[in-house]
Amino acid sequence: MKDRPRRLRANALIRGLVRETEISARHLVQPFFVRPGKNLRKPIKSMPGNFQLSVDQLVKDAKKTRDAGVPAVILFGIPDRKDAAATSGTDPDGIIPTAVKALKDRAPGLLVITDVCLCEYTDHGHCGLVSHGRIDNDASLPVLAKMAVAHAEAGADIVAPSDMMDGRVGAIREALDQSGFAETPILSYAAKYASAFYGPFRDAAESPPKFGDRSTYQMDPANVLEALREVELDLAEGADMVMVKPALPYLDVIRRVKEKFGRPTAAYCVSGEYSMVKAAAANGWIDEKRAALEILTSIRRAGADLIVTYWATETAAWLER
Repeated sequence: MKDRPRRLRANALIRGLVRETEISARHLVQPFFVRPGKNLRKPIKSMPGNFQLSVDQLVKDAKKTRDAGVPAVILFGIPDRKDAAATSGTDPDGIIPTAVKALKDRAPGLLVITDVCLCEYTDHGHCGLVSHGRIDNDASLPVLAKMAVAHAEAGADIVAPSDMMDGRVGAIREALDQSGFAETPILSYAAKYASAFYGPFRDAAESPPKFGDRSTYQMDPANVLEALREVELDLAEGADMVMVKPALPYLDVIRRVKEKFGRPTAAYCVSGEYSMVKAAAANGWIDEKRAALEILTSIRRAGADLIVTYWATETAAWLER
C-alpha cells in the first residue's frame, strides 16, 4: 500500500515534525479583572481560577503571566461607582488608567491592552448610553473616544473597543490622533455576537444589562456576511487588528475574516467556553489540559493570529512541559 498516512503518526517526534498548526505562548492574551482596593483577591465563582483583583494583586499575577512567556494582558475594570453616563470610565484617575500605570511601572515588558466599553461603568449595564429606553449609538461615541484617550494617556499599548456601536473605531482613531496618540493601535471587536456564552463574564465584570438584552447592537449568531461587512467598516475607520467573539462557535467566521482581509485577526475564547470545560473537568468528565489545548489549536487553525483566553498563563506552562 503506497498511501498510508499512519506512517506520519507513528510517534510524537514524527507527529511534531509534520504538524500543520502551531500554538505558543506568544499567540495568547491573558484577561484580568481589576477593581479598587488593596490586597483584594475575590474569586469569581462561575470562572474557577479567576479573580477580581486590586491593583497590587494584578501586578503580581501579571508578572507571573509575563514570566510564563505570555506577551500581553487585557484589562477589564469594575469601578466603585456607576452612573448613567459612565463617568468613572473616562476618569483619568479611574481604575483602568491606575492599573495601566502600575503595570507599566512595575511589570515592564508586558503589552497592556485595555477594553473600551461602557457596560462596566453604566448603572444600566449596556455598552452604550441610553436615551428614552433605547441605546443612543451616536451619543456614546464621544464617551468611548474619551475613554480610549484616558487609557492611552495612562500608557496602554493597545485599545480594544468592544461596545459594537457603529462608527466607534473612527471616533476613537480621530480622538487618539488629535491627542498625540497616532501610534496607538486599535484592536476592534469587529464581529461580536449576541452570545449565550458571555454569562460568567457578566458575573466577573458585574455588568449584566438591567433591562432588555444586547441584540440590537451585538450580532445575530446566524450571520456571517454581516460579520464581513462589520470588519470591512472597522478597517476603513482605522482599526489595526480585528476580533471575532466568541471563538469556538464561530470558527467559520474567523476563517472567512482571515481569508478575505488578511489582516491581524484575534479571537476571544470567552468565559462560557472556559467555564464549561472547567465544570466538566471538575466532575471528571473531561481532561481539561487536553480539551483546552485542542480548543486553542482549533482557533489557531481557523486563522486567528492571537487568542484572548483565560487559559493563557496555564497554557504557557503546559507548553513548556
